[in-house]
Amino acid sequence: MEARNQTAVSGFLLLRLTDDPALQPLVFSLFLSMYLVTVLGNLLIVLAVSSDSHLHTPMYFFLCNLSFTDVCLSTTTIPKMLVSIQTQDQSISYTGCLAQACFIFNFVGLENFLLAVMAYDRYVAICHPLRYTVLMSPRLCLLLVLVSLSTSTLDAQFHTLMLLRLSFCAPADIPHFVCELAQVLKLACSDSFINTLLLYVISFLFAGIPFFGIIFSYIHIVCSVLRTPSSGGMYKAFSTCGSHLSVVSLFYGTAFGVYISSAVTDSPRKTAVASVMYSVVPPLLNPFIYSLRNRDMKGALRRLVARLCVRVRPVFLYLRFRFLMGWHGWRYVSWKAVFTRDIQCAVFSRRTLHREEQKPQLRWSETLGPRLSGPVSSFQEQTLSPTSSFTSTMENTNQTSASKFLLLGLTDDPALQPLVFSLFLSMYLVTVLGNLLIVLAVSSDSHLHTPMYFFLCNLSLNDVCLSTTIIPKMLVSIQTQDQSISYAGCLTQLCCVLTFCGLENCLLAVMAYDRYVAICHPLRYAVIMSPRLCVLLVLLVLLLSIAHALLHTVMALPLSFCAHPELPHFFCELAQVVRLACSDTFISNALLYSVGNIFFGVPPLGIIFSYIKIVASILSTPSVGRRYKAFSTCGSHLSVVTLFYGTGFGVYLSSAVMGSSVKSVVASVMYTVVPQMLNPFIYSLRNREMKGALRTLVTGPPAL
Repeated sequence: MEARNQTAVSGFLLLRLTDDPALQPLVFSLFLSMYLVTVLGNLLIVLAVSSDSHLHTPMYFFLCNLSFTDVCLSTTTIPKMLVSIQTQDQSISYTGCLAQACFIFNFVGLENFLLAVMAYDRYVAICHPLRYTVLMSPRLCLLLVLVSLSTSTLDAQFHTLMLLRLSFCAPADIPHFVCELAQVLKLACSDSFINTLLLYVISFLFAGIPFFGIIFSYIHIVCSVLRTPSSGGMYKAFSTCGSHLSVVSLFYGTAFGVYISSAVTDSPRKTAVASVMYSVVPPLLNPFIYSLRNRDMKGALRRLVARLCVRVRPVFLYLRFRFLMGWHGWRYVSWKAVFTRDIQCAVFSRRTLHREEQKPQLRWSETLGPRLSGPVSSFQEQTLSPTSSFTSTMENTNQTSASKFLLLGLTDDPALQPLVFSLFLSMYLVTVLGNLLIVLAVSSDSHLHTPMYFFLCNLSLNDVCLSTTIIPKMLVSIQTQDQSISYAGCLTQLCCVLTFCGLENCLLAVMAYDRYVAICHPLRYAVIMSPRLCVLLVLLVLLLSIAHALLHTVMALPLSFCAHPELPHFFCELAQVVRLACSDTFISNALLYSVGNIFFGVPPLGIIFSYIKIVASILSTPSVGRRYKAFSTCGSHLSVVTLFYGTGFGVYLSSAVMGSSVKSVVASVMYTVVPQMLNPFIYSLRNREMKGALRTLVTGPPAL
């Protein structure tokens, strides 16, 4: 596997928009002005919406996120191009190219989803105006943006992760002014069929579904508007969609134009120029479309500019006063020439001004020179020519000399191997059978179609997936006496274990929130925990878990491993894999503990907060019977939470205290195998409704 994860080039060369030296200053000035206008316009939109309480509505909340996405997309592409024009260096490093491709994919996908969400917002506002505030609640708006962001990030990270397996040969010239994923794939020396297939299939899904959602929304909008008898009502309804329709037409129209130009034109320069219309022009024009066609936005911008002028004007007046004082001397300054009638001047004492006059006046070069000379000189010394920067070292970044790992397992004693095999096989079968029975019982019994059992179904499926990720590989290793696992297999198992452990962690927090709403807000339970919110919560925690796992997996890819690495574990655990790396692991360890603590620390805090509220609410109930009933609904969940986090904390303590790796491995069995096996028993033995559903599933419905 030595050729799979390495590259023969250390960077790429990007195409210039023009090779004419006389046109370079013009191109630089043009793109610099476009970038400044894009950033200024979109930031003004964000400031206007956030500062004006009249615009705190779902439509302008989505517009804020769209403007911020446009700023990020422009910042990903244009500054690098400006630096290349200014330094005459078209090279970009391997890591920089992958990062740029990932960010472009991320922000373009996010803009695609946000346009679909904004179309849905207009659909609800026009077709269901009386239910608009209920349907488009602040919580739903935030969840829609988070799901869009998580989905686009997941898509970008997936394609970038697949790109790391390819190798590139020199010279690597990208016929584009940015690192576009499709153009980078064409430069690969290794087989890129899987990457190309996934690129077009997943891109078609992620770009096609939001586009068809926009079309579906506007079909319903047009049908609803045409049924309106009043022409004024029709005009008002269509006017609320005008800005969004213009942005959608600009975004998808330029994208379709780039696709057509790349299919028809053979010149890469013409294709690159056409792609400028897609990646630069829409973020530039979006603020003008939303500000010029929207009366509320124009009013908010006018008020924002007025407030900024009032706050900034005294600063300019003070600077003007200081300039005139230093030029003419303070005795000859006319106060009326400095300050206007509506702003009172600051009082400066004669003694203070005299001290200012007596200070030695340094020239600009003398004051700023010492600060700039060091960095400038060091920058000039470190500046490389295009050739030298293109061949800069990156050969060890994505390279490994180890094609597989050795899993040491639980025991080396041959006499104990059959016992361990039988024990784990029975535990795996019990885990799969018990959790699948929970899923079948909940799905077949209509009385259990509630949020609590919906989350329980997902928890059971997750337990099956986590056990299937770990135990079958260990059983095969025991049976075949082969403890090795390939590099790709180890990273895949590592990613899946992180995903399912993170998903279980988040699902337990979601179930705690469900119990909090059921006990503390029983009358509003059906409204708050709607089916749509339950599905969105599960999708959100799933996407967050996958993004978290992919982040750590991508950070493990650049690490290099020496020959014959041995993992003192029965599966590929991230911390153990990082310890075996021969290269620098500071960034991986920092991300592992910082992001891991946040991702696995916030849900337990949410669970603790929910149960504090639950206990306070129950203790305020006067009836003892109601207290018992309320506590009984939380018993199963509390048992599962205690088992999951208790075993996790035990594994952490055992790895910190025990010097024996075998004892740590045995302790980790309690965390990755035992909770998944016991969860079905906890929820079936302590729950009367679940026992009834399981009895009906096994014996059939009672005869009438």
